[in-house]
Parts: sequence; structure tokens; C-alpha cells
Amino acid sequence: METVILTDPPKPPRETVEGFAGIGAATVGEALGRTGDLGSDLRPIQTGARIVGTAVTVLSWPGDNLMIHAAIEQCGPGDILVVVTRSPSQHGMFGELFATGLQHRGVAGAIIDAGVRDTQELRDMGFPVWARHINVLGTVKNTPGAVNVPVVINGQVIDAGDILVCDDDGIVVVPRGQADDALAKSRARLAKEEATRASFLKGELGLDRYGMRPVLADLGVTYRRHPEAR
Repeated sequence: METVILTDPPKPPRETVEGFAGIGAATVGEALGRTGDLGSDLRPIQTGARIVGTAVTVLSWPGDNLMIHAAIEQCGPGDILVVVTRSPSQHGMFGELFATGLQHRGVAGAIIDAGVRDTQELRDMGFPVWARHINVLGTVKNTPGAVNVPVVINGQVIDAGDILVCDDDGIVVVPRGQADDALAKSRARLAKEEATRASFLKGELGLDRYGMRPVLADLGVTYRRHPEAR
């Protein structure tokens, strides 16, 4: 593993990043062709949080949070800290003291592909975290790693400066080079969902709006009156 701290990674324009605010992670994932999600086993420690920001990535050794300390210096307003370990770890890599430093720097939240602790304190201070484990087990600070290099979570590559859309449903990553196109597609998907919602409120059925009655017929699904119907 290369031991390096990359500074000043490129980021999409702030207005592009902020354009994803208010668009749910599921909607963005659908707009991107059902890609970019980080899986169902990274869960929020709180409910109701929805954040969007740019990734500052950390690659650490299991049970060692030295590189998180190094990464905080690289974090700024609107960033999201993303911590990945070299091999699976359940250690409590991240807690309230880290969040205090990050919150002071304007960081939006953190994604920990390992363990997190001090969860009540994190909720009390309003610092959103998504994590794979909750664990009291502490760490050491002995082993070098890397900051702002590409990392992988559940087969999905996350590079420094990529956009992360996080809410109660999960996390979707938008590669920074695709940000403008992804935002346009996400807005179009959101408009489509709003139109569908309006039609459902008027009583239209999904079978008709989505043209699924012929699909049912082609699949051999038939309608038959229940024998006990009156």
C-alpha cells in the first residue's frame, strides 16, 4: 500500500455539488442506471440526516486511526470523510473527538467502512455518520496509510473529490468527472417522480401509467372473478 497524502484534489464546482441537495440517494442511483450505491450494510447511526459533499478518502490499517488524524488537515467545508481499512475491521475507528475537529472545519459528515463509537454523542452534536459497525473497541496510531487516494467500498471506487449523496436509504457516489451529467439526469428523474406522484394522487394506477397491462397479458396473467364474489 502506498503511503502518501495527496493534497488539493480536484473537485466539481460547489454549485454542482449543492445541486444534489434535496435529491434522495435512491433517486440519484436510479438516474445513474442503478449504479454508484455503496451497499446496504453501511448504515446511518441517526435517522433523518441527508447530506451531500465531496469525498476526502482515507486508507488505514485495521485497528489503526493514524491516517484519520492526518486526513482532518485535508478536510474543509462541504467535504465528507470516507474511511476504508486495508482489510475488514470492526474497531471503533471514529468517534466524537474526531467529529468535533471535523465539524469545526465545516465537514458535512463521515462514512466509516469499519466501526464507529460515541454514537449518542455524535447524534447529540448533529454530526451525521454512516458506518459498517458500532463498536467500543479502540485503536492504535502506529501504521502509515494514505489520504485522498482511490478506495473501494463494496466494489464501488471512490476517489477524492467524488460527490457523495447520503440519506436514510444509503449512499450513492457520483464520480466527479460525471457530476454535471449526473445532476441533469437526477433532476430529470426527480421531475418524473413528481409527475408520477401527482398522477397517483389523482387516482391513476401504476399498471396504466407504466403500460404494464400488456406485459401481464404477454406473461399469461389472466383476470378471473373470484368464485365467492357477490
